[in-house]
Amino acid sequence: MNAVELMIEEHKNIKQMLKVVRKACFGILEGGEVNYEDFYKVIYFIKNYADSHHHKKEETMLFNRMVDEIGATAEKVVKYGMLVEHDLGRLYMINLQAALESFKEGNNEAKLDVIANAVSYTNLLERHIHKEDNVVYKFAERQLKKETIDELNEECAKFESENTNIKDENLAILEELKLKYDIK
Repeated sequence: MNAVELMIEEHKNIKQMLKVVRKACFGILEGGEVNYEDFYKVIYFIKNYADSHHHKKEETMLFNRMVDEIGATAEKVVKYGMLVEHDLGRLYMINLQAALESFKEGNNEAKLDVIANAVSYTNLLERHIHKEDNVVYKFAERQLKKETIDELNEECAKFESENTNIKDENLAILEELKLKYDIK
């Protein structure tokens, strides 16, 4: 298993969910209701697939090796770029959850916060994924030792085999929402 290729594939799934989020938000702008069930599924997918499954591999497997082996340049890219953006994405999801609850409790203005946090997350992740796919991962592949990449691939394969149920459950959610929102 090639860990970087797998992470790029996971990015494709995450980007599909970002399209779902944008369509759900556009529907609200067009006068539709806030579909709590769909937004809760989106949040679940983002927390469990994008964050716990995908970002965990980046943060605990790839990024740590980059900092340890490559040094200061990797540390700057990871600590002041990628990890900051991961945390900002988590904040948007916390704020989205709070906005949904506030709107459900009758605060009509919270509808704005639902859209703002959801769309902010999509914009952040689109740029973030582009940087990782086109800069960070390529940098890692060029700079890390072959032995390190082999270890990363093995560790990633083990993680995948131990977490198949999480991946499958969340990809099923993605497929359901893609069908509902007509995402190709």
